[in-house]
Amino acid sequence: MTHIPPRKNADLPVRTLVGVLLIAVAAAALWLGGFAFWLLTAVAAIIMIHEWGGLHDAAPGQRKIAQYALTVPLAIMAPVAAGPGFLAFGLVLGAMFFIAAVTRNGMLGAGAVYVGLPVLALLVLREADDGLLLAFWAMALVWACDIGAYFAGRTFGGPKLMPAISPNKTWAGLIGGVAGAGLFAAIMIILGLDWRLAAATPVLAVLAQAGDLYESWLKRRAGVKDSGDLLPGHGGVLDRLDGLVPVAPVAALLVLAVR
Repeated sequence: MTHIPPRKNADLPVRTLVGVLLIAVAAAALWLGGFAFWLLTAVAAIIMIHEWGGLHDAAPGQRKIAQYALTVPLAIMAPVAAGPGFLAFGLVLGAMFFIAAVTRNGMLGAGAVYVGLPVLALLVLREADDGLLLAFWAMALVWACDIGAYFAGRTFGGPKLMPAISPNKTWAGLIGGVAGAGLFAAIMIILGLDWRLAAATPVLAVLAQAGDLYESWLKRRAGVKDSGDLLPGHGGVLDRLDGLVPVAPVAALLVLAVR
């Protein structure tokens, strides 16, 4: 198995700066909503499926086909089109089958769902009556989890969580991530978040870390350190959003369930 060296501490200033800029851009688009939020999520999805293809042995031409196919459901999700709904969901599934059939790469086709559903879920949340609060909750709980996991892992260290997949992750980091998300949920209740969604937040934090581990496994299997090199200190867009990918659809389902 290819050895993948951990990031060096020298990357920390760049990583921190880029991370802050990414959060600022995401927060601005989230605040504006509408076309701005759709555009940001759509562009991220197009980049992510390209990176996903790289993790699944897809040739450059196949990755372009996947990107073109995914633009159809993403375009339908736009505020000037049908918006996020059942039509867009159906087209995401259609893109999956189309990509798999044309490229003869089933996992590349699955990437349409892997990156398309989180976009659909975030747009559904943002378009709700209290959409700014709900979409912020779904996104920021992942940030809170990452921050809590990072500081707890560095402070306490201890037994590794899954060393064969991600040698730097510890049980202390997992607990710290859940605690960070729980603290964030308590603040969100004060801001008006439904208590049932707040209660589910620590569980979603575990799901976020599972998404992180899943992508780590994909990278280790592919023998690469990062899914891409677009973001200095972070790697690819998929590296940055791997926790949000499973959280967003589940968060949207939870919101629908409590209403």
